[in-house]
Amino acid sequence: MKIAVIGAGYVGLVTGACFADFGHEVRCIDTDPRKVEALRQGKVPIYEPGLADLITTNAAAGRLYFDMDLAWGVQDADAVFIAVGTPSRRGDGHADLRYVYAAARAIAAELRGYTVVVTKSTVPVGTGDEVERLIREARPDADFAVASNPEFLREGAAIGDFKRPDRIVIGTTAPRAREMMAEIYRPLFLNQAPILFTDRRTSELTKYAANAFLATKITFINEMADLCERAGANVQDVARGMGLDNRIGSKFLHAGPGFGGSCFPKDVSALIKTGQDYGVPGRIIEAVAHVNEQRKRAMGRKIIQAAGGDVRGRTIALLGLTFKPNTDDMRDAPSIAITRALQDAGATIRAFDPVGMDQARQVLDGITFCTDAYETVTGADAVAVVTEWDAFRALDLPRMRGLMHMPVLVDLHNVYNPADVEKAGFSYTGVGRGHTGPKSA
Repeated sequence: MKIAVIGAGYVGLVTGACFADFGHEVRCIDTDPRKVEALRQGKVPIYEPGLADLITTNAAAGRLYFDMDLAWGVQDADAVFIAVGTPSRRGDGHADLRYVYAAARAIAAELRGYTVVVTKSTVPVGTGDEVERLIREARPDADFAVASNPEFLREGAAIGDFKRPDRIVIGTTAPRAREMMAEIYRPLFLNQAPILFTDRRTSELTKYAANAFLATKITFINEMADLCERAGANVQDVARGMGLDNRIGSKFLHAGPGFGGSCFPKDVSALIKTGQDYGVPGRIIEAVAHVNEQRKRAMGRKIIQAAGGDVRGRTIALLGLTFKPNTDDMRDAPSIAITRALQDAGATIRAFDPVGMDQARQVLDGITFCTDAYETVTGADAVAVVTEWDAFRALDLPRMRGLMHMPVLVDLHNVYNPADVEKAGFSYTGVGRGHTGPKSA
């Protein structure tokens, strides 16, 4: 089938590359000439494991194209996926839908024959209705349907999530559109991926509800971690005891510095505003947003406390800057608030991230960027593991001890066994560990 993807950002690139790998002909359209030219040369502007190879392979096979000409992309497409950004709108936190609506108007002008226009971008309830209205207003003669097909991709594992999904949610009540979408996703039938067909509004809300619930799990276990520290309990054992209950599950029950990234913060905010618009305040999700924002800066205070309570004139080393491993995404990363809290307290910051250094330089000022973990800790008065990259899970602790001015390790993801760290001569501070006994097996 012929598919157009409007927007060559994270979601658009993963969607386009994976559809092309299924055997469809995919045309990715973007308005940025430098991005388009780079993609034609096989240079991918984002870091996602396996994506560059997938793009190169399918472009060479003649199944994946990149261009700025939306008319060329849309005119003979069976389906057009809108995958443009929907960032939080300044001032009120609503999802900014101007790019979605601009794409809808542009698509309308180029429709030829029956086409399914699909909102892949994360959009609030009712957006599909407005997209349909805009297209119908511009092209009363057009033969089309508008469907919702939200993405459920984890940064760092997006290709696997696309090809082996937990579910595929498709929002449309038009029989022809339903058949078209089923045909597009037919290659996944072999994996028995469940396809849930709903109406458009239900599909749109499902995406927000899923992300908000996962954000709630993260925030809940972080609050339990704080209680564990005061009560002398171990949050990792608490989380394991909870997760073994099949009704709860173990995923997203890992205490840490709070959630960030391109999805959870903006989706939580957009869901809060949507609820307010419909007169249904989301008290739980409002609390999640508030607690998470407070937590990020609180992790900076935790580092200060571990370093003796005063870091003015001292050097703090940060290992990991991106909001999670296996991505270069710095959007709403906890490291930003942590860095600012430490700088406000007078600390000098040295930092290293295996992939995210270029992105970090754009959002973090006044810090020294290093080339590896050991250079980062040289002369430091404390080191904090901020992002749990694999490269930080087996560091040479005695070597670090010899390089540091003071042996203080703050483990914001509980990567290390406290006893091992203390044996190497460090003062250890974890998250939600009211005692420093061995971790459970």
